[in-house]
Amino acid sequence: MLKKILLIEDSIASADFISKALESEGYEISVAKNGADGFQKAIGNGFDLVIIDIVLPDINGLEVCREIKSKLAKNSPKVIALTGIVDAIDAVAARRAGADDFCVKTKDMLSLIEAVKKHI
Repeated sequence: MLKKILLIEDSIASADFISKALESEGYEISVAKNGADGFQKAIGNGFDLVIIDIVLPDINGLEVCREIKSKLAKNSPKVIALTGIVDAIDAVAARRAGADDFCVKTKDMLSLIEAVKKHI
């Protein structure tokens, strides 16, 4: 059975790139293009992991993380906060929002793939 990952990412190019990398590792990927859609998909769809871009057009990704963790409580999937900006403050804020991990977007995807393997 494939492990299900929800990717909340507003950039179509980034979503395609990340999805292909994770699908090649054997994961089933669903994509949401904004925070509101991502939150709705996360509730009740049995995802094993949610990857959330911090910068989204409608709702900050950290707020989406907070809502997912709050709403689903004990049944909450693991969450990885993702950003294209290297900033230690974002890593701390992600942890405070309930994220289980924090990764920076890179072209090789190695850190994200390793984080996914760690949490699934």
